[in-house]
Formats: sequence, C-alpha cells, structure tokens
Amino acid sequence: MKKVHLVLGSGGARGMAHIGVIEMLEEEGYEICEVIGCSMGAVVGGIYCAGFLKEYKQWLSGLTKSNVFSLFDFTFTSQGFVKGDKVFHKIQEFTGEQKIEELKIPFTAVSTDIFNKKEVYFKSGNLFKALRASIAIPGVFTPVIDEESILVDGGVLNPLPLNLVQKKDDAIIVAVNLNGPVQHLPKQPAKEMEGSSYWEWFPKFPVTGKRENTAPPKVLPKISLFDLLNTSYDFTQDRLTEMMIHHHTPDILIEVPRNSCNVFEFYRANELIEAGKNAYRNAMTNKSN
Repeated sequence: MKKVHLVLGSGGARGMAHIGVIEMLEEEGYEICEVIGCSMGAVVGGIYCAGFLKEYKQWLSGLTKSNVFSLFDFTFTSQGFVKGDKVFHKIQEFTGEQKIEELKIPFTAVSTDIFNKKEVYFKSGNLFKALRASIAIPGVFTPVIDEESILVDGGVLNPLPLNLVQKKDDAIIVAVNLNGPVQHLPKQPAKEMEGSSYWEWFPKFPVTGKRENTAPPKVLPKISLFDLLNTSYDFTQDRLTEMMIHHHTPDILIEVPRNSCNVFEFYRANELIEAGKNAYRNAMTNKSN
C-alpha cells in the first residue's frame, strides 16, 4: 500500500476541503502514515487521526448559518472576541477526550507562541487544547495561555508546515494549500453578494480617508476594518506558504482556491468537501501529465 505524509494547511472554513482530500486518498488506496496540521488543517487532521472524521463530517454537513453563529462564544476582551471553547465542547460530545500520543495515526499540531516568538509543535498531550491553540487567529480568538507561553494560530509563522515531515523511504509527501490561486467565478448579482463578508455578523467600520490628489475618485468596494485585517493576514500567509513550498517541495501539492469560501462559512461543508476532491483530482491529473 502506498504511504503518505499528509500536511494540511490553514485557511478557515476552507479547511473542510481537507476532508475531501483525505477521502480521495483513502479511496485510491493510500495509507496516511502521518498528519501534520496547522489551524483548520490541525482540526481536521487531529479528528481524522483520532478516528472520528466520519462523525465530524456528518456534524459539519448539518450546520446552518444560525448554527455556526450559535457556536461563537463571544467575550469581547482586549485579546479577542471569541473564546472558541464552545465548538470544541460540541466536537468532544462524539469524540470524547483524546491524547495526541494515543491517536491511531501520528499527529502534530502547529501553534505560535507570541510571547517567546517561536513555533510550538504539539505531539503529545490533550488534543483539543492543541487544536484550540492552533486555530487562535490573533485579534479574533482569545489566545491559549500555557504556563509561560501565549499561543495563537500556527499560521502566523507556518501556515503549511512542510518542514516538520520526517520522510520515510517508502512514503510520499502530500500537502494541501488552502490559499491556492483565485478561481475566476461568474459574477454574482449584488443581492447574492450582500452579507458575504468574512465578518458578516460583526459591525462594519468603513475604511475612509481624505484624498490628497485631484484625480476623479475611483469607485472602490467598501471594506470593513475586520476585512482589512483579515486580508492583510491572508497576504502574509500567502508569502510564507510560497517560501515553504519552495524550500520543502512536496511530492504532490493540492491547492484549494482561496476564494472557495469565506473564513467562517462552515455551513457550506458539502460544497467545500467536494472542492477538496476536485482539487485532489486536478493535482493528480497535473502530476501524471
């Protein structure tokens, strides 16, 4: 059986595409011998290694917009406005407590310690503590305080942790980049686009400024403060991912278009899982050509 070291990148709700990739790998006879994940890649990868991907997929597939909103445990502290504990408590209802060192498949979750300015790799200990730390987007989710560490999203330093793979001779490296090239989609009518912002449930603070030139003003899209911060974060992740792929090129790179969905659109699970399968097929076709 062909063996795979699977590296799953960060990308919010696009991370549900990882499920489609995993299903395709198994369908085509690959044995996943290791998973390394960052942010949503860590969540999907950790749940898969624990043996509960089927249950997780079923739960995601039933989510609606209102369900997703109800999973946000708002706190509005100076360190973030979502605690992020509620969703993991929900997942633990069907997984139970899990220890990373006891998982069926070796697993590593990547987080960032902003106090000590370094990456943190969870290879043992409580799975859900590791996942909670790995998804803690700065300014959105409150960080995880762990002794003398302040842990936030692993994507701050390493959104696609290819450098952590200790490759076996009989295995290949497959990486899933959730920030792939933008896919050109048909333009949607204005009504359908309303509320499609990453932060559709939060207050909008339009970015305005005094123009210093006399040229006719261009018509620019309105952008909220949260959109501005999130887009800036995305650009940084793009550059870090490009450098990681350049220096640690995987055998197979699967790229999910970054505009497949917005960061909190978890109610589009079935669509995103299918997007992962399509990205897998495209990567395998390109590999064979």
